[in-house]
Amino acid sequence: MKSIYQHLLSFLLIIITTVSIIGYAEIKSVTTQSYEQNYQRMEDYASSLGDLAASDQKNGTVMLNSEFLDKLQFVLRGDDLHLHIFNNQGVQIYPKSRRLLRLKRNVFAVLSSGREIHIRNNNESKSYLHHTKNPYTGVIVPWMSGHKIIGAIWVGSLVKDVERPIETAKHNLINALIIALLVGLVMSIILSYYSTNKINRLSRATKKVQSGNFDVQIEYKGNDEIDQLAASFNKMVQALKKYDQEVKTQEKRRDQFMADAAHEMRTPLTTINGILEGLQYDAIPEESKPKSIDLMRRETKRLIRLVNENLDYEKIRNNQINLSKTKFNAKKILEDVAIQLRQNADKANDQLELKVPDELPIYADRDRLTQIIVNLVQNAIQFTTNGHILISGRRITHGTQVIVKDDGIGMSKKQMKYIFERFFKADPSRARLGTGESGLGLAIVSSLVKQHGGKVEVTSEIGQGAEFTITIYDQGYEQYLSK
Repeated sequence: MKSIYQHLLSFLLIIITTVSIIGYAEIKSVTTQSYEQNYQRMEDYASSLGDLAASDQKNGTVMLNSEFLDKLQFVLRGDDLHLHIFNNQGVQIYPKSRRLLRLKRNVFAVLSSGREIHIRNNNESKSYLHHTKNPYTGVIVPWMSGHKIIGAIWVGSLVKDVERPIETAKHNLINALIIALLVGLVMSIILSYYSTNKINRLSRATKKVQSGNFDVQIEYKGNDEIDQLAASFNKMVQALKKYDQEVKTQEKRRDQFMADAAHEMRTPLTTINGILEGLQYDAIPEESKPKSIDLMRRETKRLIRLVNENLDYEKIRNNQINLSKTKFNAKKILEDVAIQLRQNADKANDQLELKVPDELPIYADRDRLTQIIVNLVQNAIQFTTNGHILISGRRITHGTQVIVKDDGIGMSKKQMKYIFERFFKADPSRARLGTGESGLGLAIVSSLVKQHGGKVEVTSEIGQGAEFTITIYDQGYEQYLSK
């Protein structure tokens, strides 16, 4: 069932239930009031006649004789009132009847105690009186002289006369119910449309998002639950849009990486294949064979490095490596890295300088720290030509910092935002063989530093070089641990 019909049905059920409860209470109140007023009126008549009966007995008069009662009955006929009078034995003495009519013993016993009996419907009661063609309601009132019963009177009126106000109330209730339903139907349609319109807007917006449109935003003015849902929906769409952009960016970088990797692998493979064919067919002079073999060895190492970087990154990213952390002097590692990469720096006419204290204690995994520093220095060499690269270290409170600073091409703020992401290259056109061309070097650095419980920071400006600072904390003070 559609939402608008559910709302309509809900509103109408509420209206019907409310009107029914109020109507039932009102009819019950009117019914009770009508009968109580009738009982009170009958009692007043009975009491007045009882006073006359007591006076007759005391003074020996005959005021309540048949002639008087007939006249009284004639007067009361306009109000549909009827009288039945019983003597002190419970036998009916007025009106006269061919057969002897007597009150039941249990009824007479109640009257003898001075209590009155209310009869709502003589045809439905427990046979206090005989049944009649038309049902009557009324009271049986005892006439007492002291503690002695001298007679009793039944004063009754037609039930239909008493229930006339009740029928009027029922008709009014039906009219009120019809009017309430009509008004409620109109109001329900308005309210249902208002509520379901908001839901339909959310539904339409959801379908747009499902089709890939992440620019959808729902306008809302109120602060009810649906408006709160709309606000949450807008935030969700914004997050999805950002995520979608990130995914597309990653896909683009991955595609670029695959193209770069294919290109980088094709070149050494082509070189190796050409040399092997030359060796196979003796097309390479004997004196050139050592150089050719050395070239094949370098190209093979290059291929191995490309594969290892990808495997390393996947292991690091998935926490599949175990760090063997110890406390040692980092100066020796920094010196080894400087010696290892100085040849690469010389090819780019870069001056590689090392500036560290004699003692630089650090708590880290030796091999992974070496990998971190190598990647940072390779990155500096890659983007610096005819420049200066400085490797320095220092102690801080509860930790050690290693800084790699260059005066190369630098980066913009946008580039710094993505510099540690996988496959990102700040300037692909400047990539050179042997210096981190896979786009994974800095991503590996970031992951390894975080697994050490440390942090990596970068500051840079276009044309002003870049400065990378890694912080490795002492044992027990690690931060940013990978989950």
